[in-house]
Amino acid sequence: MRNLLDRFRGAGGTSGSSGAGTFRADFTASLVVFLVAVPLCVGVAVASGVPAELGLITGIVGGLVTGFLPGSSLQVSGPAAGLTVLVYEAVEQYGVAALGVLVLISGLLQLAMGALGLGRWFRAISVAVVQGMLAGIGLVLIAGQLYALADTKAPSSGLDKIFSIPGLIGDVAGSADALKAVAVGAGTIVVLVLWPRFRQGAKVLPAPLAAVALATAATAIFDLPIARVEVKGLLDAVQPPGGSEFQALAEVGVIGTVLAFTLIASAESLFSAAAVDRLHDGPRTDYNKELMAQGAGNTVCGLLGALPMTAVIVRSAANVQAGAKTKASRVLHGVWLLVFAVLFPSALGIIPVATLAGVLVYSGWKLIPTKDLVPLWKTHRGEAIILIVTAGAIVITNMFEGVIIGLLMAVAKTAWETSHVHVEVSGREDEGVDGAGAGSGSGSGDKPLHVRVRGNATFLRLPKLLDELEGLPHEREVELDLTGLRHVDHACEMALATWTERHNAVVKRGAALEERIPA
Repeated sequence: MRNLLDRFRGAGGTSGSSGAGTFRADFTASLVVFLVAVPLCVGVAVASGVPAELGLITGIVGGLVTGFLPGSSLQVSGPAAGLTVLVYEAVEQYGVAALGVLVLISGLLQLAMGALGLGRWFRAISVAVVQGMLAGIGLVLIAGQLYALADTKAPSSGLDKIFSIPGLIGDVAGSADALKAVAVGAGTIVVLVLWPRFRQGAKVLPAPLAAVALATAATAIFDLPIARVEVKGLLDAVQPPGGSEFQALAEVGVIGTVLAFTLIASAESLFSAAAVDRLHDGPRTDYNKELMAQGAGNTVCGLLGALPMTAVIVRSAANVQAGAKTKASRVLHGVWLLVFAVLFPSALGIIPVATLAGVLVYSGWKLIPTKDLVPLWKTHRGEAIILIVTAGAIVITNMFEGVIIGLLMAVAKTAWETSHVHVEVSGREDEGVDGAGAGSGSGSGDKPLHVRVRGNATFLRLPKLLDELEGLPHEREVELDLTGLRHVDHACEMALATWTERHNAVVKRGAALEERIPA
């Protein structure tokens, strides 16, 4: 144990803390994180359309594999609500057996990206796109879990889930059993909202576990006829991918899903790491090593046929707030998940599906940046539009296409904002004698106009630039000076050269005609 403590010491704690004191703090924090993780692991698995045990397996790997590796010292990994929609779509389209292949290849890609030093580049992704991605996930997650609240199967697409809600309300109103299930789910959400206000209780029992425990107890006491979680057993749930599943990689759709898994899981993990770094004063995250740690975890999850993992801000924040000092806390949380899954699997079978749906509805709502949207609209309207469009695109299309649309909008916005160009004209007749050109009466009308272009000339600003040039006097030649440009693309350079040549040719022809006409 002493050697283990020595290896963990300094990974995330404050200097000078004793080994025994550090381990005691990590031990306590690991129990808190375990209690938070159990309902979330199970809930994410059920919402993803896979056995509940697969969520626990991903949580175990997140603790025992990713938790032990270097990268971020205190953030905790496991199945995340942010990937629920994408996993559900993949399972619906390719089956549970193919999930292992998708996660395995995603993990290998993350390992490669981390080894190539690409982890830090994820910090360059527009925050508005990430917030829009999370908001879109939250909206689809909420819409889908509303059906689980009523023990009803949800439609497949995001739009169908939203447009079918009025019909769902009518069905619930006409069914006593559905009303009971909704009452259990709604009660779970109420406990999640109110429990943190009871500070003494929140210190003893995390809100998600308290909500699930109370809802499960109420269901058992009143013998409510609502659906429970189906339990298979840990070993029975493990489905390593076979050769036939790897053949599916030849499909274009599968490749797109793998890329979506990889990019979204990586971005969510590294953004979570940045957020966790702000919560403690220990060592900062090494983004490349953290990306490789996530890749190693997802590779193992893929080999076991489990859910993909990301770093999860809810568990990570609980870990820091519980006083964790080193990575030992997250490793131990994986140990407790393993012990629970092996010794008490039947405990999952008494949990109502509606209460897990309530947990995920609440989690989905937390993904939507409701507090940030209005201030963002007031100060950075373009960023707010990117957020809204990204979220809407995810709801209308799917996760991958929605994120791509958001990224393209962010790139276009940046290109537009950075392509400012200014036109300075000297040598006009109305300038004074101290101006760049000669004054009135000094023959300035015979001299070319000097036009200097400054800034960044791109095709995005070309219409505006040509409009300004067309406004110059048509009887004066132009000397075009592009030395003030920091950047000029090929389209702009060719257009400006062509305009200048044509303009000066017209001026010369006009001057030649005037000379031929007798006075």
